[in-house]
Amino acid sequence: MTAARVDAMVVGAGVVGLAVARAMALAGREVVVVERHRLPGQETTSRNSGVIHSGIYYPKDGLKAKLCVRGRDLLYAFCEARDIAHSRCGKVIVAQEAQIPALKVLEQKGRANGVEDLAWLSAAQVRELEPEVRCAGGLWSPSTGVIDVHEYVTTLVADLEAHGGTVVYGAELQGVAVKPGGFEVAVTSDGSADIFECRNLVNSAGLNAANLLRQIRGYPEKGLRTAYFAKGNYFACHGVRPFRHLVYPMPSEAGLGVHATLDLDGSTRFGPDVQWIDELNYDVDATRAPSFYAAIREYWPGMPDGCLQPGYAGVRPKLVGEGAAAADFVIEGCETHGIAGLVNLLGIESPGLTSSLALAEEVASRL
Repeated sequence: MTAARVDAMVVGAGVVGLAVARAMALAGREVVVVERHRLPGQETTSRNSGVIHSGIYYPKDGLKAKLCVRGRDLLYAFCEARDIAHSRCGKVIVAQEAQIPALKVLEQKGRANGVEDLAWLSAAQVRELEPEVRCAGGLWSPSTGVIDVHEYVTTLVADLEAHGGTVVYGAELQGVAVKPGGFEVAVTSDGSADIFECRNLVNSAGLNAANLLRQIRGYPEKGLRTAYFAKGNYFACHGVRPFRHLVYPMPSEAGLGVHATLDLDGSTRFGPDVQWIDELNYDVDATRAPSFYAAIREYWPGMPDGCLQPGYAGVRPKLVGEGAAAADFVIEGCETHGIAGLVNLLGIESPGLTSSLALAEEVASRL
């Protein structure tokens, strides 16, 4: 079997994999993306809140903090330059009386990360901004927004292909052999087996990224990781549009709390919650609706009965399991595993969408 030779291969056509491949193609490199689904962005990319985050929540000097702030600016500029639908609608994080000290800490964390436009709001100021909300105080983040994720993905693919890159859909990676000067990658697509040879390999497989490490012959056993999955259910809000901005409660251990996000047409949805699962599934658990009503009514006490309807669900790839402190992004290169030309992107959950163009910069610089 004759092997197809390319300079670089990216595994995964989610928003991060596409951004990485686009960056390499723009730099003049021959790039192939292999994607097991029939369309791009079918997993984590298309099943999140579609929020452009400002960079508030993450520990100072970590990759999430650095790449979220950088990625936010890159993403807004990209949207404006390419006419991608988005809205810099702003977000208010609300706290009840006992949570005010924690909200102050969150404000300090955001400012330390370079989020310079935060503003403290009294309860009365929050009500002026969002009359339906009841809280003891809030934090206003005007640089938070929402984006049409489908348009963004479509534009990344168009740029990649315009610069000579290719996306192979319905392609399942079967194994990777480390060879002198690169890799031999076995892929099956539409029942046929293909071999690719490449100098650089980027594992951006999202939910499958940790498991993919086991398919790389020569990858050190001590570096193998366990994949954890946190499912997030979303419920649509029917019959009423209560808010003009994003409204978030205080974050929880594994997520940002059951928050209100807006579609670009102004409709509201709530989620995600955190439901730890062992196997991937995208069924919305309708039995969780009572916990949604309880969580939302802490900041929207006037929420009418019956307005929530099951929406969709997403799954976040986690590097740690239930009860553990949140993990940072991991960009694993040769300095960690000793394999030249291999970059693994692990635990790329929120704010992965916001950080995508900055992650692409980072990977390109490492290769």
